[in-house]
Amino acid sequence: MKIRTLIIHVIAWAIALAWTIPFIGVFMASIRPYEEIVGGWWNIEKFTVTLENYWAVWTHPTAPMSRAFLNSFLIAIPSTIIPIFVAALAAYGFVRFSFPLRDMLFLTIVVLMSLPQQMVILPVFLLETKLGLWNTHIGLILLHSAFGLPWIILFLRNFFTTLPIEVEEAARIDGASDFQIFFKIVLPMSLPALISISVLQFNWVWNDFFFALILLVSPENFVVTQTIPVLKGRYYIRWDHMAAASILAMSMPLLVFALLHKYYLRGVIGGTVKG
Repeated sequence: MKIRTLIIHVIAWAIALAWTIPFIGVFMASIRPYEEIVGGWWNIEKFTVTLENYWAVWTHPTAPMSRAFLNSFLIAIPSTIIPIFVAALAAYGFVRFSFPLRDMLFLTIVVLMSLPQQMVILPVFLLETKLGLWNTHIGLILLHSAFGLPWIILFLRNFFTTLPIEVEEAARIDGASDFQIFFKIVLPMSLPALISISVLQFNWVWNDFFFALILLVSPENFVVTQTIPVLKGRYYIRWDHMAAASILAMSMPLLVFALLHKYYLRGVIGGTVKG
């Protein structure tokens, strides 16, 4: 048994190391001058630590990461709040109320989760062009919100089934309306699930490149993932700048997960136990 446990630990650490090495390489390249990394970030004969690369990409004259961060926040925050609010109402309705074609409608929502981005982008592009939403943050927010609704509804429906219905029935006997029960009892009890969804949805929107690439064309509207390729330079690639921008881009999802990981794990467990 000890040998088996040892083998499992060795394999796990080997996989973790394999996943960590690329990050170490990017980080090492981000804190060293360009001249020291052109021969490989693992070359440490001369090792100079500097934060100039981060400042250079943050204040870049044509594609500053500071502007990209602001744009990403302006898109990611509403794209997280809107679908969670709408999906919470829908999921609660699927769990606590009976209406015609309820199961068929829920099955349709689940099937919508399987639609790839590439399949919907053409009609979305044409629709947003007609509505004047192309190349606007609002158009991308609406798309992310719509694309996140199916899986959020599924997740919250599973979580709501784990909540004790007796608490809601007691509140209803005391005269509380359905909306009062939902906002004052169900949502506070669902805080771990809501935080878990917020982490997942925020990170998904923050890391999105495909939708932003198609729907945003003005440099002043670019998000973080669009800005990084612009920093590569016209005649040669500044790997130190690219690495620094990549570290900045991934720092936000890592920070969000680090701050909320306790609630995230509780919500994921509650949202997947029952289905």
